[in-house]
Amino acid sequence: MAEPLKIKLSVADRVYPLTINPSQEEGLRLASKKIEEMIKKFEKSYAVRDKQDVLAMCALQFAAQVEQKQIDTTSVTQETEEKLKTLNRLLQEQLS
Repeated sequence: MAEPLKIKLSVADRVYPLTINPSQEEGLRLASKKIEEMIKKFEKSYAVRDKQDVLAMCALQFAAQVEQKQIDTTSVTQETEEKLKTLNRLLQEQLS
């Protein structure tokens, strides 16, 4: 197991020291960068005075993306399952 890595990430003008597995570093840094970009976008687009409001909007945006991917994946899985059942039924009919 790799040695824990100590890093500092900046989110919403605050620095957060973290001790992480080195394999997590890239993902955390990318996530921090995405959050910062989203904060700037929200601050530019909306008259937001409180950083907490902006962070709540970011959290909602990210959570919605995760949920939508789950919905999309479930939909694709169901469609694939139906197609496989149809194909299986056709094969069974041909083999009978």
